[in-house]
Amino acid sequence: MAEREDGRASEETEKESKRLFQFCMKGEWGEVVRTYEEDKTAHTARITRTGDTALHVAVTDSQYDVVRELVELICSKEEEGKRKEALRIQNQRKNTALHFAASMGSVQMCEYIASAEASLLCMRNVDGETPLFLAALHGRKEAFLFLHYLSNNNHPQPLNYYSNCRRTDGDTILHSAIAGDYFDLAFQIIHLYGDLVNSVNQSGLTPLHLLANKPSVFKSGDRLGWFEKIVYNAIIVKELKEAPSYPENYETRRELLRVAKKFALVVIEPLAQFLRRKLAHNDQIGTERDLEASKKTATNNGAETKSPGSETSSWPHPVKYQSCVGLFKFVFVIMSVILGTGSSKIKKIRGKKEKHVWSAQIMDELLNGASMYEYDDEGSIPVKILENEDQRKDPYSFDEEGNVTLAGITEEQQHLTTKGEPKQQKNVEEKVNIKEKKMCETPILIAAKNGVTEMVVKIMDLFPVAVNDMDFNKKNIVLLAAENRQIHLYELLVKKKNVKESIFGKVDSEGNSALHLAAKLGEYKPWLIPGEALQMHGEIKWYLFVKESMQPHFFSRYNNKNKTPRDIFSETHRDLLESGEQWLKKTSESCSLVAALIATVAFSTSTIVPGEFKDETGSSTLEYRPEFKAFAISSLNALCCSVTSLVIFLSILTSRYQERDFGRSLPRKLIVGLTSLFMSITSMMVCFCAGHFFILKGKLKSAAFPVYAVTCLPVTLFGLAQFPLYIDLILATFKKVPQRGYKTSPQ
Repeated sequence: MAEREDGRASEETEKESKRLFQFCMKGEWGEVVRTYEEDKTAHTARITRTGDTALHVAVTDSQYDVVRELVELICSKEEEGKRKEALRIQNQRKNTALHFAASMGSVQMCEYIASAEASLLCMRNVDGETPLFLAALHGRKEAFLFLHYLSNNNHPQPLNYYSNCRRTDGDTILHSAIAGDYFDLAFQIIHLYGDLVNSVNQSGLTPLHLLANKPSVFKSGDRLGWFEKIVYNAIIVKELKEAPSYPENYETRRELLRVAKKFALVVIEPLAQFLRRKLAHNDQIGTERDLEASKKTATNNGAETKSPGSETSSWPHPVKYQSCVGLFKFVFVIMSVILGTGSSKIKKIRGKKEKHVWSAQIMDELLNGASMYEYDDEGSIPVKILENEDQRKDPYSFDEEGNVTLAGITEEQQHLTTKGEPKQQKNVEEKVNIKEKKMCETPILIAAKNGVTEMVVKIMDLFPVAVNDMDFNKKNIVLLAAENRQIHLYELLVKKKNVKESIFGKVDSEGNSALHLAAKLGEYKPWLIPGEALQMHGEIKWYLFVKESMQPHFFSRYNNKNKTPRDIFSETHRDLLESGEQWLKKTSESCSLVAALIATVAFSTSTIVPGEFKDETGSSTLEYRPEFKAFAISSLNALCCSVTSLVIFLSILTSRYQERDFGRSLPRKLIVGLTSLFMSITSMMVCFCAGHFFILKGKLKSAAFPVYAVTCLPVTLFGLAQFPLYIDLILATFKKVPQRGYKTSPQ
């Protein structure tokens, strides 16, 4: 009988779960609430394949009122033990409803659930993440601050204060906030959990390491166009400030705020619209009166009077500056709307500036509290979880000496696998080497590799000994900057006399100097120059720039493999040299063909004189007309420029294509050839329009100008399409150091 009753109970529970699932999927939340009210078994019923309850689904569907009603029903109809069990139900990922609410950033749902059962604040999912951690992981600032307030009130002890801030892999809430670019949240975490500034995860990385690995969030890692720079400088971004803590009567104030919002929407907003319309009407009348008064004043002979609000009155400079900025932003919005971009461009630039300002502020906060050159305890192993919770251990852990051990396995068992075969130590050794490499990479080295100039300068100011830091391969900041083509950082280090005298002569573990590393071609080509030939040109310029900054005795220095920088340059750039040669040949062949066609047309045009000839002198009857002069000059110019372009491109085709030719000779020939080609095309079109103008008579002349404009349109579009390449070529050729692209290189 007992077995039958249990079977019937399980069948009823299964039917109830299916009913709840259907109600939740159809959005019939009223039926879900009624089911919770009538049947207590629905409180703990799992309705999805992943083990979610109806409360989980209501949270993910953002049903605020339904969540409040379900929690109230669980609290009112269940005993304390069963109520705790119903609210602490976890799905397959061991996420509770509070985990979902924190991930979504809903303060209301967090308030409903956490206020009913405070122990949910310390529960962890399979990754060891608490609701507080998930709020930080997803950048939910308001939800994080509220959960922090509840956790601090329920667990004021120092151990519990930090127990919810770390997950199993050692990452803290500060790691997660910085990794997600949530700098406003990271700023609050630094002030609330100051000890996390020096926290280290199991990979040996601090929050400062993660920030150094994000060059795009700093101003030095982002390049703006000239128009974007103007808007960027006009935008004012406020610095981050510490948020006020949640008061004890937070719930009451929250209800008052909701009522105030409803009152504002119903009463104040219509009144404000009425007042704005009234003020606009009064301003229009006042403007008309001001115009009349100004006219009367202009006719009077009396002295001018100055009112306190006139333009000649003195105003503080910040008010003037803000007014100019506001006016500029308004003009930019109007132009953006006309051009079709709207205000999205301003929002994008504002987002960039916010990242730049806030990341620098976070960097200052991290460095002010950093103890990277003095701390002993890494804190890489997370604190213990609650005793009643399931302990989830990683298969590998690190002891105090940095050796890898298997969690929960004895020393004898570590030498055998589950099948009884000898365990290979290769993977363990690789893990140890990876950790050692990451531990050697200090933030200043990572910043130097990524070109974060702000961080390198700040660390050097606060910790002068940081210039001596070396990574696992004994590379310092100078070697890393040279290897990764960080132009601005390298130029900055060259200007620092103490740095140049102390670390510019260092070599890495393989005996490579900065010139060796600058000569080595990596997989990532950073130069903002299209074409393999111009990439080769950039590599040569970078090599020569680093060579000039080094001492003379480093020119022919040999590394451990008995190779000079010149040998490394020739070996690593062999493929790029061949591809650059092919690119130049194809470009020269195409351009020489166009130049030859233009030269043919220009020659025939220059030998034909339009109009009739005078019998006495044999000169043209149109020689004194301006159209004839334009025709003669443009035809001659087209012939000369096309022939010049043809000769230049032929000289490129017959070049030797040596390494030194890509440094100066070939790029300059390409510039002269392209310039002559563009001038010949333009002169040819002017010659055509001027010659055709003689054929038209009378009224047709005025109608010919639109036709000429349409005829020149393809040439104009071609010139505009090739103009960026032409400008890049000129800048790359005549600048001492090529312009570097700031696309993040693969790590």
